[in-house]
Amino acid sequence: MSKVLAVLGATGNQGGSIVDFVLNDTQLSKEYKVRGITRDPSSESALLLKQKGVEVIRGDVTNPPSLNTALKGAHTVFALTAPAYGPDSRAQEFATGKAIADAAVTEEAQYIILSTLPNVSKLSDGKYTNVTGFDAKADVEEYVRKLPIKSAFFAPASFMQNFQNMPIQKDENGDYSFVRPVTPSSLLPLIDIVADTGKFVGAILASPDEYEGKTFCAATKVFSMTEIAGVISEVSGKEVKYVQVPPDQYRQTLSGRMGSYADVLVDMMLYQQDFGYFGPQTEELVQWAVDNARGKVTDFKEYLEQHPLPSLQ
Repeated sequence: MSKVLAVLGATGNQGGSIVDFVLNDTQLSKEYKVRGITRDPSSESALLLKQKGVEVIRGDVTNPPSLNTALKGAHTVFALTAPAYGPDSRAQEFATGKAIADAAVTEEAQYIILSTLPNVSKLSDGKYTNVTGFDAKADVEEYVRKLPIKSAFFAPASFMQNFQNMPIQKDENGDYSFVRPVTPSSLLPLIDIVADTGKFVGAILASPDEYEGKTFCAATKVFSMTEIAGVISEVSGKEVKYVQVPPDQYRQTLSGRMGSYADVLVDMMLYQQDFGYFGPQTEELVQWAVDNARGKVTDFKEYLEQHPLPSLQ
């Protein structure tokens, strides 16, 4: 009898990737019956899931009783939380993660796979405290690890999809550049979140006992800013250079369209430069995840070839 895999955010990037991967994996499709949990089962994306044979159930993290209904009978739960905004954002996001985890335990699920991120405040020894979206997910992970339920963790790197909205500047001489407040040698791991989430989580689903308690620091590779510019140049056929600017200058360019979130982004980038996205062992952790993924992960060049950057068209 198939085990029920309940996927929160099944219509989103991470959840949708997991759903598609399990449905198309010969072993996992027999072992798991996929249940998609979404706030609006009548949405177009939810209806598409139903057409694939997915059971779709309403579940809203702001309404804990709905989570109990959605997780009833589930064997394995994939859980994720969305960033909150405002002065209590860390506490608010933690509350939603706690509600999901508590519902999973109450409904006697056997395993939870949590989408998590590093604790920036802790890893930076309090130097960078604005990245509450990372810290909150780390808080939820710490909570889940103490619960009477088996668990494993998926920690995604920076999304390749973010480059679709990244402004690449063109000066009066026709030269292209992308700008950030970190050194050219600063390292950033990248993941195709749509194509590859399922490959990492699928590894856990295939061997849950082997990966219990472990974290997949999920990325295809770690790139320097210079290397990123080089790959963009190679694929686009346009020479794109990386330019470092002072943090205050970069913050000012963002504040007009992002408001206070500009402080979050600047802290995030400087943290990654100073301490490593996943901490000091980022490159080793990423390589372990790649080696243990269930399938070949997408290279950045491959991603750009399939998804040309609008700003270079």
